[in-house]
Amino acid sequence: MAKLKEELWNILLDLSEENFLHFKWFLNHDNIVEGCTGIPVARLEKADRQHVVDLLVQKYQGPGALTMTMKVLGKIKRNDLVERLQTSSRETKDLKNHECDALTDKYEKQKAKLGVKMKQMIKERQMKIREIKHSAELCSKSADRHIADSEQAYAMLLRTLKESLDELIKSINEKREATQKQAEKIIQGLEQEISELTKRSAEVEKLSPSKDHPNSAQSFAFLNAIPPTKNWTEVGITPTSYGGSVAITVTKLEEKLRKQREDFVNRGKLNRVQQFAKDVILDPDTAHPSLILSDDGKRVQCGDVRQNRSENSKRFLSAINVLGKQSISSGRFYYEVEVKGKTSWDLGVVKESIDKKGSINASPENGYWTIGLRNGETYQTSGIHLSVKSQPEKVGVFVDYGNHSVSFFDADTADIIHGFTDCSFSEKLYPFFSPGLSHCGENSPLVITPVNY
Repeated sequence: MAKLKEELWNILLDLSEENFLHFKWFLNHDNIVEGCTGIPVARLEKADRQHVVDLLVQKYQGPGALTMTMKVLGKIKRNDLVERLQTSSRETKDLKNHECDALTDKYEKQKAKLGVKMKQMIKERQMKIREIKHSAELCSKSADRHIADSEQAYAMLLRTLKESLDELIKSINEKREATQKQAEKIIQGLEQEISELTKRSAEVEKLSPSKDHPNSAQSFAFLNAIPPTKNWTEVGITPTSYGGSVAITVTKLEEKLRKQREDFVNRGKLNRVQQFAKDVILDPDTAHPSLILSDDGKRVQCGDVRQNRSENSKRFLSAINVLGKQSISSGRFYYEVEVKGKTSWDLGVVKESIDKKGSINASPENGYWTIGLRNGETYQTSGIHLSVKSQPEKVGVFVDYGNHSVSFFDADTADIIHGFTDCSFSEKLYPFFSPGLSHCGENSPLVITPVNY
């Protein structure tokens, strides 16, 4: 609008005073532009050129003021100014069109940018929906698993309670039967004596004094001869106490429940870590030359002949060890190894920078978090003997890198064999395997097995 006012003012400056007066006179007329009324004389009478421009713009707005000016200039025979105004207005229009095009282009770019952003936001939210659904599905599966475990635990608890109650009832019944037998034996003795006394009493009734010898010693001796009987004064049935049976049964029940609770907790711990199972494969580049690896990388045993293998910085040369290919530098990691029938083995994890060429001292200080078996019966770690409830046939190894811990499980009984805490993890860790010497084939292979979670 300011540009238009400036153009109109420049045009009016080129009018002589006489032309300017004529210009104002025509502005007072109606229908100079069809349908438009004129500007009142009172407003035009003392108006200078700037004021007239303001009146035009106020009265007819932008395009209308331009049209009215060109019409009046034609009336006063100043077509030169009309052409100049037309040319100026076309340039203004072109400038406006250019500005409009630039604005349109900016609008389209902004629109495209917003569209990309909106699509990205939609994609992120769709991914979040999939993530939430996946988490909800895992939670649902976890809930199903915990319900099944709880049902199993309560079924086991009820079964244990029923067995304990049956055992208690059996003990009470046995005591009752013993008391009944004792009572029957006493009654049998009393009844036998009663029978004998009754018989003797009948015989006594049949006696009569002898006519020949009414006071004979034989008659009096018979009368004094009472059959031998037992003194029943102190004989009786002592009330049976069943409290001891109850106490013993309850004690046994408590021990059973404690053991079952311990087993259930251990099984729960094992189930929780088994969900972090990884598919571990042996790394042949790290295997000692005496080791024989299966083609699938799941089995290793010590051979009787040293094989010709290329030397590299990763290979063990001083001990019959091999590492897994998978490294651990964060999160949680679990795998299981079958050790059934073996006389010696070592399992666990080691840090990446361990010395594979010199002598080995397997301890946490040297980057070894392992346990092992010696001579088919002694379990140890870092030279310390471990106490195990039963010989494991399958060992689970669990690493919690963030929690700086390594745990070993009997994968069949869920018993915890050993655990390392406050481990100094500062680099990558690798699964560690040592199958032990062959002993002419008596020591079976180590086998990495699938985890049944």
